[in-house]
Amino acid sequence: MQRAELIQQLHQNTTWDIVIIGGGATGLGAALDASSRGYKTLLVEKADFGKGTSSKSTKLVHGGVRYLAQGNYKLVKEALKERGLLLQNAANITNIQPFVLPVFSYWQMFYYTIGLKLYDVLSGKWSLGKTKILGKKATIKALPNINSLKLVGSVVYNDGQFNDTRLLIDLAKKAISYKACIINYAEVVAFDKKEDTIQNVIVKDVFTNQKYTIKSKAIINATGVFTDNLMKLDDELHQPIISASQGIHLVVSASFFGGSNALIIPKTNDGRVLFAVPWNQVVVLGTTDTPIHQISENPTALHQEIQFIIDHFNEYCNTTISRNDVLAVFAGLRPLVNKKSKGHTALISRDHSIIISKSGIVNITGGKWTTYRKMAQDAVDNAAFIGLLGKKKCITEQLIINQLPTKPLNNHLLNIYGVYALEVEAFINQSPLHQQKIHKNTDITVGEIIWIINNEMPQTIEDVLARRTRVLFTNASMALEMAPIVGDLLKNHFNESDGWLNKQLDDFKLVASSYIIN
Repeated sequence: MQRAELIQQLHQNTTWDIVIIGGGATGLGAALDASSRGYKTLLVEKADFGKGTSSKSTKLVHGGVRYLAQGNYKLVKEALKERGLLLQNAANITNIQPFVLPVFSYWQMFYYTIGLKLYDVLSGKWSLGKTKILGKKATIKALPNINSLKLVGSVVYNDGQFNDTRLLIDLAKKAISYKACIINYAEVVAFDKKEDTIQNVIVKDVFTNQKYTIKSKAIINATGVFTDNLMKLDDELHQPIISASQGIHLVVSASFFGGSNALIIPKTNDGRVLFAVPWNQVVVLGTTDTPIHQISENPTALHQEIQFIIDHFNEYCNTTISRNDVLAVFAGLRPLVNKKSKGHTALISRDHSIIISKSGIVNITGGKWTTYRKMAQDAVDNAAFIGLLGKKKCITEQLIINQLPTKPLNNHLLNIYGVYALEVEAFINQSPLHQQKIHKNTDITVGEIIWIINNEMPQTIEDVLARRTRVLFTNASMALEMAPIVGDLLKNHFNESDGWLNKQLDDFKLVASSYIIN
């Protein structure tokens, strides 16, 4: 993945079968789907891949136990199949995670057991193991820090877990292997139209301000919470369809939550499910569901959201956490399609929606990470029809995106690179400089960062520390301490000035400040 080479394709190729706008889960999923079918595919993203919602997930690949209570069995069954496909096709960044649901009455035990047994049934051949019932002693062993007051026992089931932005990079690499052109920091600024038909898409390189005129037979809008912005660019009379909902997560040390099992709190006072999930050597707590009326590129957690999670964790666990114990907080916006629902956004359907604009743009929004592949398939099917591209079969159900390394590594944490892991390890071992850690409390080395810079298109310190590695999400203060080293490596790679580096550091400090609770 070399951005300069991909940008060059915009000079050489001005006509594409499908142009995809948006580099999150659905957009990159659609890029892989379209390119693997043989369509000439271009994806542009105005920031970095996964800068928005797609990097802010709970890191779960799941059917959605909450949707069972809502009676949305179709969504659950579809998501459970997609969960199985993702664990099959991206083994390097996925794993099975046991969840323990504590119960405090025998009625709860009956109710949740029935529900989770149904979850098993709906998963069919994609089952990750049968639901089990544990007594009080076994539950305390499974969740050492659980508050055992009035505890009766628990129900244990399995779901999937993943590294969201590492999957995005794998999707981009795989799409490029099918000759897709995938470019970050490339913004769609206008459409050239003749009557109601789009003649050209005008794309601007965010760094150089150079504009490119792109012709496409079909266009997919996969911009998530910014769907309305692009639809407005297409049609100034467009009326908003997105009801944004904010979900935040707190990250705390694993010392506050013993064991390797995850905790699920089945019903909070606002009707949501709350999780405490071990991930990347920390514990992720979340999430909230807060209606947001002003959509921002950098959403921040509200005080009441932070306290909501802290209070619920402290109610269910013996170890008490405070704001001072939070290593990082991150907030993401869900693009929910407003279907005139009343009340909480938690009640708005998580099904995805496709809307075809008068100009022919395929707008896809809503949905959830787990079902990204199906969303992408539906978007490409519609784009192929609109663009008269000829029907070509989707192959992504069985398409391996990445997989575990072919042989064991000395550093198993490099397994996330999949088929590239041996290459990364060899690069790290090339020299003592490459083997140096970039911080005393991390296993990330200088060599790993250089390899990322050379091969995965990061353009900023934030790209490296938030999305290529996950340090900003696991320990924001530590990420700030790493920033000067990462900045120097980027500066050397791009042959930039000290002034460029200072701006990078200032920009990253501003971003990182929203991940730290004051």
